[in-house]
Amino acid sequence: MENTASIGNATTSNTWLNRTLRWVERVGNALPHPATLFLCFALAIIVVSWLASLSNLQVTHPGTGAIIKPVSLLSIEGFHRILTGLVTNFTGFAPLGTVLVALLGIGIAEYSGLIGACMKLMVLNSPRKLLTTVIVFAGVMSNMASEIGYVLLIPLAAMAYQAVGRHPIAGMAAAFAGVSGGYSANLLLGTVDPLLAGLTQEAARIVHSEAKVNPACNYFFMVGSTFLITAVGTWVTEWVIVPRLGVWKGDSTTPNEPTINELTDAERRGLLFALAVTVVLTALILTGTVPANGFLRDPKTQGLLHSPFMSGIVAFIFLIGGLTGLAFGIGARTIRNDSDAIKGMAKAMETLGGYLVLVFFAAQFVAYFNWTNLGLILAVKGAAVLKATGLGGAPLMVLFVLFTACMNLFMGSASAKWAIMAPIFVPMFLLLGYPPELTQAAYRVGDSCTNVISPMMSYFAMIIAFFQRYDKNAGLGTLVATMLPYAVTFLITWSGLLAIWIILGLPLGF
Repeated sequence: MENTASIGNATTSNTWLNRTLRWVERVGNALPHPATLFLCFALAIIVVSWLASLSNLQVTHPGTGAIIKPVSLLSIEGFHRILTGLVTNFTGFAPLGTVLVALLGIGIAEYSGLIGACMKLMVLNSPRKLLTTVIVFAGVMSNMASEIGYVLLIPLAAMAYQAVGRHPIAGMAAAFAGVSGGYSANLLLGTVDPLLAGLTQEAARIVHSEAKVNPACNYFFMVGSTFLITAVGTWVTEWVIVPRLGVWKGDSTTPNEPTINELTDAERRGLLFALAVTVVLTALILTGTVPANGFLRDPKTQGLLHSPFMSGIVAFIFLIGGLTGLAFGIGARTIRNDSDAIKGMAKAMETLGGYLVLVFFAAQFVAYFNWTNLGLILAVKGAAVLKATGLGGAPLMVLFVLFTACMNLFMGSASAKWAIMAPIFVPMFLLLGYPPELTQAAYRVGDSCTNVISPMMSYFAMIIAFFQRYDKNAGLGTLVATMLPYAVTFLITWSGLLAIWIILGLPLGF
């Protein structure tokens, strides 16, 4: 008979996988507080940049031909930059404003009871067996406007799991896997497609001056990847994460625990009010986006990808959450005046204290790493090693996927990383006979898989804060141990899909 071991409030089998994940979690959580850890990383970057600057380390930028050397932060100029950038590093950190603004609106919806009522409605009317699949798929699809997935879907997934007696962290893990691990998969084009295609095209023109790369050049492969990530993400959640975490037994510190009681008459009335507001807002959005000259489209190009609608998606999250929450509160009589609405917004902000501290130090670390040029130097040196292997075909592309996955642990932004890597790898592979579209597809696979375990991923600190709402002892180790099975499984299966695509000669996109 298999031995068992206790983890938190769960009992899980003592398999080699669970032993490994428990070891990862113990080691990770034995580290200092995540905020302290990011502070240590930032200080380490200062010292490493100084040591690197003392050496003869340098690379040639493949796109511009410029000589790139490490920039020391342990200098008078570096000290000045650290001082003058301390505030702007924090206030300019990309996810910060997104999270704060979105949660103001979501706070009203949560305080009024709208989110809890919607969770009950979903749980009471949805097959329980499909809950995980729906969450992972919704996470993948949310990548058209990724902020929705991070700030809305992940906490909602926790509440949905909690409502059916399953561990809320398992729900967050499933959503996070779809949103971040499946970042490059989708059934529709998003803002990242033309951005990456533009960088790929410019890199290809280093070799062929007339090269063109379509924003939909990876569309077919991304559609296939959507179903793969949904299936694999569901499997990992149900067969690895849920058994490891066990049945949720509740915690007195957990906020706003939803129930699965039948909807009350007041809640039904509130949902009707919220539905009416949703219909009006949806009609407004469709009026502004569907017609070719819609008022929410790009005034210059009449397109949607770089339109006010896509750029202002966080504002729409705020408005939809706030207005539907108000409507529900008025209908259900949970919000009786403006003070109640303000209380809801304030209550949402109260939960972000730890997140703000984490973000402050994480923002300094990311900024220091970018200032020192260490990421660019790592990319160029790694490319030389990859080229020296002498591999070709599917094995070479799979190796490139692995290299990208490793680089993703050190550089978070997909576009910034590709801006550095594209001028290196696109011309190199193009000269070896591999089209730019294939190189871009391989990059997107590697860039997505390790998002869920990369501290450089912009929303990493926020996910730790979400975990701590349900487990006050959760830390970096908890998040990495929970998400590591997704990262490894996605990397293996997605690389396999790419290899099959290459071997069969299937078209990657238009």
